[in-house]
Amino acid sequence: MEPLIVILLGLILAVASPAQNDCTCATNKWAACAQDASGNCTCTLVGSNHQVNCSTLTSKCLLLKAEMIPLKHRRYRGHVHGKLLDDDGIYNPSCEDSGLFKARQCSQTGTCWCVNTAGVRRTEKGDKSLSCSELVRTSWIYIELKHKRRSTDFNVPDIVKTLKHLLESRYKLHPKYITAIKYDSPRIQIRLKQKDSEKSSYDVDIADVAYYFGKDIKGDSVFNSNSSLTVSVNGDALDIETLQINYVDEKPPEFYLRRLVGDATHVVTVTVAVVGSGIIILIILVCQRAKKYKKCETEELGEIRVPGLD
Repeated sequence: MEPLIVILLGLILAVASPAQNDCTCATNKWAACAQDASGNCTCTLVGSNHQVNCSTLTSKCLLLKAEMIPLKHRRYRGHVHGKLLDDDGIYNPSCEDSGLFKARQCSQTGTCWCVNTAGVRRTEKGDKSLSCSELVRTSWIYIELKHKRRSTDFNVPDIVKTLKHLLESRYKLHPKYITAIKYDSPRIQIRLKQKDSEKSSYDVDIADVAYYFGKDIKGDSVFNSNSSLTVSVNGDALDIETLQINYVDEKPPEFYLRRLVGDATHVVTVTVAVVGSGIIILIILVCQRAKKYKKCETEELGEIRVPGLD
C-alpha cells in the first residue's frame, strides 16, 4: 500500500504545482502578482497598489491610472498611443478606494473639472476652487460598431447571440443590463442600461465593460493574454472597422454654451470623431426639450474623449 500512496501523492503534487506557480491576474495585465508561502496569489495594481479581484473586471479609473505610469514623465498634448490625455498634460485620474472616479478631476497644471462614473468630463473646466457635489452616474451606454464590407450580411439572430454571449462570458455582464443589440449591415448597436438602484456590489459596471470592450476591439486588451480578441459569427470573422461609445448620464451635464440658433430650451451636441490623424467635429442640433441629456464619447479606434450635450 505504501508505494501506491507515494505514487498518488506524487501525482497530486505534479498536478497542483503548475496551478500554484501560475500566479497571474487573468483579467488585468497591469496587475503585479505574488505568491505567499501558503500558495495564495495576491495581485495589486501598478500605480496605486490597490488590490485587484482577478475574477472580475478592474474599474476603469484604476486601469487608466495604471496605464499612465509609463507616460507620467512625458509631457504631450492630445492623443498619444491610445492613452487618455488631458489638453493640459497627462490625465492621471484620482480614484476612490472603491475604484470609482472621484467626482472632481484635476490636471497637473491645476485645471479641474467634474466627471461621471465613466470618467468623462461633464462640466466646464475651472481652477482648484471648482466644487463637484456628487459623482453622477452614467446609466445608459450606446456602443456603435461598423464592420468591414462583406459580400453577404450576417444573420441578425446570429449577431445578437454572438455579442450577447461575449458580453456575458468575457466581461461578466449580467444579461439584464443588455437592453438591445441591433444590426443593420454594416452597423451594429449595443445598448446597455444600469441604474444605481439596479446595480449590486457584485455586478460589473457598464462603464468598465465598455472600456474593456473598446480596448479589445482596438487590439490593446486589458486581459492578461498575448492573443487579441477574435469574434466570429458562425465561423465568419466579425472584423470591426469603427467604434463609437456614447454615454447618457442620469443628470444633465453642466456646460454653458451660447445659443446660436433656435429656442433656449434646445441644446447642442458636439461629437468629436477621430479618423486616422484628423479630427472631425460634428455639430448636431437636437430638437427636444431639456428632459433628456446625452453625453458622448466617440472612439474611432482612438482614445480622445470630448464630452458633449444632447
